[in-house]
Amino acid sequence: MQYEGKRLRHELKYYMNYDTYYVLRERLKNVIRKDPNMTNESGYLISSIYLDDRYHSAVEEKIAGTRFRKKFRIRSYDRDDRLIRLECKSKYQEYIAKTSVRFSQDEYAQLLNGCYDFLMERPEELCRELFCYNRTKGMRPVVVVEYLREAYISAMGNVRITFDKDISSSVGTLDLFAPDYITRKVLPNDLMILEVKYDDYLPTFIRSVLQTTSADKCAISKYVMCREERRRRNYI
Repeated sequence: MQYEGKRLRHELKYYMNYDTYYVLRERLKNVIRKDPNMTNESGYLISSIYLDDRYHSAVEEKIAGTRFRKKFRIRSYDRDDRLIRLECKSKYQEYIAKTSVRFSQDEYAQLLNGCYDFLMERPEELCRELFCYNRTKGMRPVVVVEYLREAYISAMGNVRITFDKDISSSVGTLDLFAPDYITRKVLPNDLMILEVKYDDYLPTFIRSVLQTTSADKCAISKYVMCREERRRRNYI
């Protein structure tokens, strides 16, 4: 399915404890394959600097359940400054879509320092859109959401199943590569988040595996959890 030229996908989210995770992971390994981007069994580190405007629209729209909304973020993997992306995750009712472009280290530094003019020199629509949001609404970095992601994929249905562990919020600086960058966990040690993404259908053999375990389906937002953590600590 497509909307405004973007491929739309289903997304399901669940809270899960470690006992359930160990069982489900072993069952999944028998029916789908490990994401080749995983360098070890634990997964890979995802760090996302989320942006929001002066009205805190990204937070307020999520809490209100606004049917059409979007969030901008700068994402890095394993804190490798050679692989930085600007992304926009859009929500269309029960569907999601994502667009992304590569950023250089210099572009990353400019944006973190509040310099957005370079975005108009980029040819991508995503960059120009963020520039306009900054000019009209004061879009700026507000929080880092970080977690360890263990991922499994299936070509049938274009399914991606992930276990997001050690979900943490930035404390102090938002610069992922700064010497004083630190994070603090926002969930109890025995909890993680299971995410299931797929295109038009979820294959029966995968659905059957998921139904054999108990997990609580929720409208979870790692971003909102981490924003609230920073607010509690007076960083926002």
